[in-house]
Amino acid sequence: ECKAHVEAQMAKQNLELIGWRKLPVDNSDLGPTSLESEPHTEMLVVRKPEGMSGQDFNRELYRLRLVSAREIHKTPAFEDFYVSSLTNSTIVYKGQLTPEQVWGYFKDLQDPEYASHLALVHSRFSTNTFPSWSRAQPFRSLCHNGEINTLRGNKNMMRSREGALVSNYFGASLHEDITPICSDDMSDSGNLDAVAELLSKGGDRPLHEAMMMLVPEAWQQNPHLTDEKRAFYSYHANLMEPWDGPAMMSFTDGRYVGATLDRNGLRPSRYYVTKDDRVLLSSEVGVLVHLPDEIVATKARLEPGKMFLIDFEQERIIPDAELKAAMAAARPYTEWMASAPLRLHEWVEQAKVPSPPPPPRNELNNHLSMYGFTKESVEVLTSAMAKGKEALGSMGTDTPLAVLSLQPRGPSHYFKQLFAQVTNPPIDPIREEIVMSLQCPVGPEANLLDATETHASRLVLPTPILSLSEMAALKEGEHRGWKAVTLDASYPVAEAKADSTALKAAIDKLCAEAEAAVLTGAAPLLVISHRDAGPERLPIPSLLATGAVHQHLVKTKTRTRTGLLVESGDSKEPHDFCTLIGYGADGICPFGAYGAVSAFHGELDTTALKEMENYRKAAGKSILKVMSKIGISTVQSYKGAQIFEAVGFGEEVMDTCFTGTASRLKGIGFDYLQKDAMRQHAWGWPGRPGDVLLPNPGDYHYRDGGEQHYNSPQAMADLQMAARTNSRKAYETYARSAIEQSKSVSIRGLLGFRSDVPSISVDEVEPVAQIVKRFCTGAMSLGSISSETHESLALAMNALGGKSNTGEGGEDPRRFADKRRSSIKQIASGRFGVTSEYLTNADELQIKMAQGAKPGEGGELPGYKVTDLIAKTRGTTQGVGLISPPPHHDIYSIEDLAQLIHDLKSANRASRVSTKLVSEVGVGVVAAGVAKAKSDHIVISGGDGGTGAAVWTGIKHAGLPWELGLAEAHQTLVLNRLRDRIVLQTDGQLKSGKDVTIAALLGAEEFGFATAPLIALGCIMMRKCHLNTCPVGIATQDPELRAKFNGKPEHVVNFFFMMAEEVRGYMAQMGFRTFEEMVGRADMLRVDEEALNEKSRTLDLGPILTPASALAPNETQYNITTQDHFSKAATGLDAILDHELIVGAEPALKDGTPVQLEASINNLNRSVGAMLSNEVSKRYGGAGLPNGTITVSLRGQTGQSFGFTLAKGVRLVVYGDANDGCGKGLSGGEIVVTPQSTSVDGGLVPEDNVVVGNVALYGATSGKAFFRGKAGERFCVRNSGALAVVEGIGDHGCEYMTGGRVVCLGETGINFGAGMSGGIAYMYDPKSEFAGKCNMEMVGLDPVEDPEEMEVLKGYLQEHHEATGSCVASRLLEQWPVPLAHFVKVFPHDFKRVLLERAAAAEEEAVAAAQ
Repeated sequence: ECKAHVEAQMAKQNLELIGWRKLPVDNSDLGPTSLESEPHTEMLVVRKPEGMSGQDFNRELYRLRLVSAREIHKTPAFEDFYVSSLTNSTIVYKGQLTPEQVWGYFKDLQDPEYASHLALVHSRFSTNTFPSWSRAQPFRSLCHNGEINTLRGNKNMMRSREGALVSNYFGASLHEDITPICSDDMSDSGNLDAVAELLSKGGDRPLHEAMMMLVPEAWQQNPHLTDEKRAFYSYHANLMEPWDGPAMMSFTDGRYVGATLDRNGLRPSRYYVTKDDRVLLSSEVGVLVHLPDEIVATKARLEPGKMFLIDFEQERIIPDAELKAAMAAARPYTEWMASAPLRLHEWVEQAKVPSPPPPPRNELNNHLSMYGFTKESVEVLTSAMAKGKEALGSMGTDTPLAVLSLQPRGPSHYFKQLFAQVTNPPIDPIREEIVMSLQCPVGPEANLLDATETHASRLVLPTPILSLSEMAALKEGEHRGWKAVTLDASYPVAEAKADSTALKAAIDKLCAEAEAAVLTGAAPLLVISHRDAGPERLPIPSLLATGAVHQHLVKTKTRTRTGLLVESGDSKEPHDFCTLIGYGADGICPFGAYGAVSAFHGELDTTALKEMENYRKAAGKSILKVMSKIGISTVQSYKGAQIFEAVGFGEEVMDTCFTGTASRLKGIGFDYLQKDAMRQHAWGWPGRPGDVLLPNPGDYHYRDGGEQHYNSPQAMADLQMAARTNSRKAYETYARSAIEQSKSVSIRGLLGFRSDVPSISVDEVEPVAQIVKRFCTGAMSLGSISSETHESLALAMNALGGKSNTGEGGEDPRRFADKRRSSIKQIASGRFGVTSEYLTNADELQIKMAQGAKPGEGGELPGYKVTDLIAKTRGTTQGVGLISPPPHHDIYSIEDLAQLIHDLKSANRASRVSTKLVSEVGVGVVAAGVAKAKSDHIVISGGDGGTGAAVWTGIKHAGLPWELGLAEAHQTLVLNRLRDRIVLQTDGQLKSGKDVTIAALLGAEEFGFATAPLIALGCIMMRKCHLNTCPVGIATQDPELRAKFNGKPEHVVNFFFMMAEEVRGYMAQMGFRTFEEMVGRADMLRVDEEALNEKSRTLDLGPILTPASALAPNETQYNITTQDHFSKAATGLDAILDHELIVGAEPALKDGTPVQLEASINNLNRSVGAMLSNEVSKRYGGAGLPNGTITVSLRGQTGQSFGFTLAKGVRLVVYGDANDGCGKGLSGGEIVVTPQSTSVDGGLVPEDNVVVGNVALYGATSGKAFFRGKAGERFCVRNSGALAVVEGIGDHGCEYMTGGRVVCLGETGINFGAGMSGGIAYMYDPKSEFAGKCNMEMVGLDPVEDPEEMEVLKGYLQEHHEATGSCVASRLLEQWPVPLAHFVKVFPHDFKRVLLERAAAAEEEAVAAAQ
C-alpha cells in the first residue's frame, strides 16, 4: 500500500519507475529492542526524465518524498513510514544500530564492488531514551553532533516564514507539496536538516552557504573579520536567526562534502590529509587504527565557526578563508548593508521626539504599585541595576512558588528558566563575550529562498532594551516609510469588576488588532503599550499580551511580517525581560522601571539619565547571562525560543500565550491572573486620599505578616534549641512548625501519607544508626564557609557514618588522614585542588554539573576571601580573586561526561562516581543518559538550594523543586531499566523527617542537607554570605568573625539522629520495616486537601504521584547492582593498558626503583596513567616519586584524557598524537607528545600541524608538559601550577589560569587569557599579532627584561628541545638572546599587584630588621 502511494505520486510527477529492490540485511546480531522495531526496507529506483537537469531531478525526488510520506502518514498503521534518502547523489544506510553492527547488518556494504568517493559515518551516545530507526543519523544532507538549544524559536519562525516563501522552481505548489518544513516529530538535527534541504532545493543556495546561514560564526564582535565577510553574515542575519548551540556538523550533496563547527567550538573535530589525497575528518584522531602515520601529510583541526569543504569537481579542499571570501563576493553584500538597514540612532535623530516625562512624583507609587512593583523590587533589584550591576543574594530561596503564594505575582514568576546540563554546556558571557551578541534585526522579512537588497531593509536594534527616547521615536516618528502601529494593552477596570473573563477578552481583542494591522501591510512595527493604563484601566500583563500576540501571528504565518515592541510598565527585573524576549518581544522599553530609577533623584536630570543607562546596560548583561546558561549566544536566537517551563499555569493560559511550553502541573487560569491584577490596581489606586506606599511583602527578606518563608525566625530558633539540647520534645516542636510552614511554600507541603494501610511497631523498623548513613551534607566549599564550619560538618558526618562534601574548593591534604576528612570530594568546573591525591582520598567523587541555587552559572570568590589556606588548597595566590567557570571545558556533551566519569573511576576505582544535576523539565532523560554514561550515583537538586553568592535572577527563577525532578528521574530510570544500577539522592531545603520520607517515596535513597545543618551550627539566615560579614562566623573568612563561631559537630549529630527517628515513625505508620521497601512507593502519598488554597487547588500533582511501578511493572525501584566500568564490553579492550603499566611499574611502586616501559597505544585506551597515578598516590601521597621514576614510551594515538591527574614521578612520552583532555588535572607528572620520527622524516613539519586536542592540561596543578606541534582550543584552562610548552594553540588559551607557566612558540587563537588571574605566559610573537588576540581585561603585556627571568625562559626552551627534539626551540636557542625581543609576557594584574605588595612588605621588613 505504501509503494502504491509512492508510485501514484510518481505518475503525477511524470517520474518513471525502474523498480523496487528489497534491501538485503542480516539481523542476526541485533538486540531485542532493535529487532522489535526493525523496519522492512526497500530501495526505489527512478529514471531521470529526458532533458531534466540533475539538480531539478533532485528537486522532483524531494517533492516525491515529502508528498508521499505526508499521504502515507494519514493511515495510522503507516505512521512509522520513513524515507532515509531519495536523491541521485547519495544513499543513506542507517538504523537503531551500534557502529559495529552497521557493517554486518547492511549486506550492500560488504560487497567488494560497492564503492563511493565519500562516506559520512555518524554514531551517537544514546541520550534519547527511546531511540528509533528513523532518528538515527545521517539525515538526508547532514550529520549533527550536538544540541540545537533554540529549536522551539527556530521552528516557530520557520512556520511563520512559510507564508512568505516563494520558490522559482516549485512556484505555487511549494505551499501544497513542500511545507510545513519543520515538525515536532523530528529531532533538532532532523529539523535542521530539513531547513538546510529547503534552502538548497527550494532555492538556489549551495549546501555550504545554507550551513553558513544556519550556523554562522561569531561575527558581531570579532575584530579580525574582513568587512566583506562581516557584511555577508550581517546580511544573512536578516533572513535567518542562528540555530544556536554546541554543534559539529558534516554535510554532503555528493559534489561537496564539508563540516562546520559552532561559533564557540564546543565540539572536537580533527582531520588528516594523506599523501595519496585521502581525507579523514572525525571527532578524534586514531579512528583508523591501521593507518600508517608516515603517509599522513597534514594533521589539522576544524576551528570554532570555521568550515571545512571538499569540492570533488575541483578535486581539492577549499580553505575556510577562501570559501567565505568567495561567498561574500557572490553578491554586493557590503554595498547592500551600507545602505539598506534602518539604524535606530538615525531614526531617533530624525524623529526628534522628546521623551515622555515620568509620572508626577505624587503619583509615581500609584503607577508602580499598579504594575506590581514592591518596596523590595525597587530597593533590592532596580537600585542595584541603576548602579550598573544586578543585585546579589545568598542562601537560596525559601519562599513559595508563584502558584502557591497568596501574594500577587507577575506572570513571569510562574516560569522557571531552563539551563544546560550534560547534553550541552552553558557559556561564560563575561570571559567569552566575544561570541555573545544582543544585536538583532527586527521588522518584516523578505522571501527566505531569495537574496536581494530588500532583504537587508530591516531595523537593527543594538540591544533589546530600549530607552525612553528610542521608544518615543519609534512610536511617534516615521523613518524611510516605516511607521509603528501602537496597540493599547489595557482594559477597563469596570469590565474586570463585572466579568471574570475580561482579561481573556482583552487579550483576544489585542491579537485581532495585531493581525489586522499586519495584514494591512502598514505595520512594520507593532508596539504593545501600557501607557493608557491608570485609575480607570487595568494593564494587561505585558508577558501575557506579548506571548499571545506572538503566538497568534505565528499561527497565522504573519509573525515575520512585523516587529514586536513592548512599552512595558510592569517589567522590572532581568527575568521579566528574558521571558518577554523568550516569548517573542523584539524590543522592550521598561518605562515603569525607568520611572522608579528617576525617583531616586526626583526629576529627569543628567544623573537620572545616566542611571537609566546603567540600568539598561545591567539589563543587557543579565539577559546575556540567562541566555548563556542554556548555551545560547545571540538574542536573535533566544527570541521566541521559549527556554522556560511553566509551574502553575492552566491549559487555557498556555495554549493562548505560551504554546508549546511545558506546564506539567497545570494550574490557574486567566480569571485568577485578573484577580491578581485587580489587587495590584487597588493598591495603586485605592480610591482614598493620601500618599500611596509601595507594598512590602518581604519576598527577599523575611517580614512578619508578609510572604511565607520556609526558614522563619521561629523555625530556626526551634531547630537550634533541639540541636543544642538534644531534646526530643524540642525537636517535635521544630518538626511541627517546619511541616506546617511547608504547606504554604512547597509542593511536598501539599502531600500527606496514606492512613488506610496497616502500621507496625516502630521497634520493627530499621534502626536510626542505619538511616543516618543515608544523610549527606551539601557541597559547601572552603571559601564560601569558614574552615571551622567546614570541619565541624565533616566531623559530624563521620561520627554518624554519613558523608560530608568538600564542595568545589578542594580540601586541605592534612585532613585526609583524620576525622576531618570529607568522604565526598567534589569535582567542579574550577577544578580547585583536584589532584591525584585528592581523588584517591574519597569514598565518592561528585561531578558538579549544576548547582541548585544557580544552575548553568559559575561563580567567583573575591580576593578578600582568599586566605593563605584557601590559596594553597585551590592553587592560587593569597588575596587574588578566583573565577569558577560554567562547566563547558570538558563537559560539552553526554559523551564528555561519560569520559569524565571514566577518568574519575580510573583515578579511584574504590570510589563511586556521582553526578549532580538540578531539577528541570527533561531531567529524567538526562538522568537516563548519565546512567548510561556509567555514573554510579545521581543527585537531583532542587532549584531552591543555598549558595554563598549569586544574582537574584538565578536564585529565584532557575531550577524546579526537587519533587518534580526526582519523580521524573526515578520514573524514567525505572522505565528504561536503569534504576537498579543507580543510587539516587536529592537535596534542596530538606527540613524535616517528613521531607525525607516524601523524597524516599518519590525515589530517593540518599538525602543532602545544607541549610539545616548550618542553622544547627548557628546560622541565623542574615543572607550576608556574599559580603563576608556573617555575624556568627559561618560564611566568612574574617578572623574576627570566625572567632564568634560556636557551633559543635554534636549539634549536627543530634539534629540528624532526631530527624531519622522522625522518619522511623512515618515508616512504622506505613508498615515499612526497611528503608529500601519505602523507596519509590509514590502510591503511599496523597494530596492533603487541608493544605490547599484557592490557587494550589488548581494544580494537578499526578505527574509527581504516578508510581514508577505503574509505568514499568516488576522493575526494580532502588539500587541493587553496580555499573560495569572496566570490562571488555565496557571498554572494547582485551586488556586495560594501565593494568599492564601497574604490573610493569611494581618495582617503582614498591621501593622507588626506576623503571622504563614501552607499549603501543590507540584511542580506545582512555585516561591512561590515571590508575597508575592512583597507585602512586595511595603509597606516596601528594609527594609522589622522584621525577622520571616511571617512564613509559608509547607509540600511536592516545585516547581521551591521556595522563589524567598524572602523579609526580610518572613520565609519559607519546610518539604520535593526543586527543582531547590530555594532561587534565596533571598532578606533578610529566607528559611529552611528539610526532613519530617516520612522519617528520617523511616531511611532516610538526609546528605546522596539530598534535594535541582541546582542553589539554585543564585543571593541571603541577608537573610539566611538552607538545611538539599545535594544540586545540582551551589550552591550559584553569592551570594552577604546571609548566607547559607548545608550538601553537587555538581560542581561549590560558582561560581562568591561576598559576604555573605557559610558553607558546607559535600562533594563538582569539580570547587568550580571559579570566586569567595568576601564573605567567610567554608568547613568541614575531609578527606582533598577539595583542589583538589577547583578552586584556585581567592581564597586561610586558617585555621579558629581567635577566633571571630570561634564563628561566631559556631553560624552558631547552627542556622542550630535549624532551621533543623541537626544531622551533632549537632555532630560537641557536639565535638566543635575539628572539627575546619577540617574546611577550602575559602578566595578570592582580597577580602582579600581590607580588609587588609582597616585595614592598619584604623590603620594609628588611629595613626594619637592619635598624
